[in-house]
Amino acid sequence: MGSNKRAGSASKVRIDKFEDLFGGSAEQESSAEQIINAPLTDLHTFKDHPFRVEDDEKMEETTESIRQYGVLVPGIARPREGGGYEIIAGHRRKRGSELAGKKEMPVIVRNYTDDEATIIMVDSNIQREDILPSEKARAYKMKYEAMKHQGKKSGKNTLDEVGEAAGENAKKVQRYIWLSRLSEELLAMVDSKKLGFSQGVDISFLTEEAQQWVQAVIEEKSCNISMIQSAKIKEYGKTGELTLAMVRLILTEEKPKERKVTLKADKISEYFAEDYSSEEIEGIIIQLLDEWKKKQ
Repeated sequence: MGSNKRAGSASKVRIDKFEDLFGGSAEQESSAEQIINAPLTDLHTFKDHPFRVEDDEKMEETTESIRQYGVLVPGIARPREGGGYEIIAGHRRKRGSELAGKKEMPVIVRNYTDDEATIIMVDSNIQREDILPSEKARAYKMKYEAMKHQGKKSGKNTLDEVGEAAGENAKKVQRYIWLSRLSEELLAMVDSKKLGFSQGVDISFLTEEAQQWVQAVIEEKSCNISMIQSAKIKEYGKTGELTLAMVRLILTEEKPKERKVTLKADKISEYFAEDYSSEEIEGIIIQLLDEWKKKQ
């Protein structure tokens, strides 16, 4: 096929069982799917796509595979208002095709709604091993909002359903959604491990202005935030008493000498289910100790 042809005139192959390949719902069975060889110039990024597409080592491998064998698994797309197609799954395959010097890429085209497209887009990427916390936070938020907009279709907790594709429970999903409220700068700090995940969740409860204070002090003092410090900042934020001076005071106060306490796994398992992370267990224990201390 000539590279100057538009997607609409590309050769098309009708398939009857899209759901067998990609798990579509019974409601969609009446719609026709098409596999087309779409010009790369007609394939546009999904709106607010939360996942990185980087020219890294893995992309080099993808590019080399496409150069030798072509795109073996078609992407998924939907017709785009204004022309061309919006990619739902296949952003890395498109980039690999560009680097391999290809002009077209096979995609399955279907008229998905915004909510359906969002859910498929998230689920097709969420199991990757190299996902950053910020990517997962934004993706879970998008999927949660799409599912809430669709309304309940099962008796399950929506948050549990959001995390099903990645094997994560409602509690973990909720924490990622909270994390998505952080500013871009603070999210970048979580990604780079300059700011801990649990500490980031605490700070996500602050106003935009208060988050700016935290960011400014971290950058000014090059300090790390402990879970005790982030919990303090969160509490002062809740009461409306937090100020820049208070953030600076909390984050620059001398931290107590670190002591290590080891708890045996069999003791921990009496109180925490297996799906609790070490970070979550530590946070709960510290919270309980704080409550105990107040009663003394």
